[in-house]
Amino acid sequence: MGVQVEFNPDLALRKFRTLNRLEEECFPEKLRENEIYPFLKKGQRIYYLKGEIPLVETEGNEKLSSPIASVKILGYSHFTIGEEVWTKGLYEIIKKIEHNEVYFNGCEPIRKEEKFCED
Repeated sequence: MGVQVEFNPDLALRKFRTLNRLEEECFPEKLRENEIYPFLKKGQRIYYLKGEIPLVETEGNEKLSSPIASVKILGYSHFTIGEEVWTKGLYEIIKKIEHNEVYFNGCEPIRKEEKFCED
């Protein structure tokens, strides 16, 4: 018998008020920088805690949007409901990302001094 764990390089949530989803499984109505929000994901998931990760929208079946915001996971824990394992935690919005804005270089945010020259 093994332990099933999923490593997530991003936090993928559903559209605000998605039918048959709990509030914490979805985006809040408004994303505000420096605000803290709860999240809830089915499964035993592992998130990076020492820096920023992309916040993306999921439609399910691993269909993900481009990053909507950069977030920092403040902490999370695992628990069970019946036979199912769930992950719950808190995330902070570091920066909202504009459509087509490049903010991440691999897994690291691009800092202003690192942006490409505009010659």
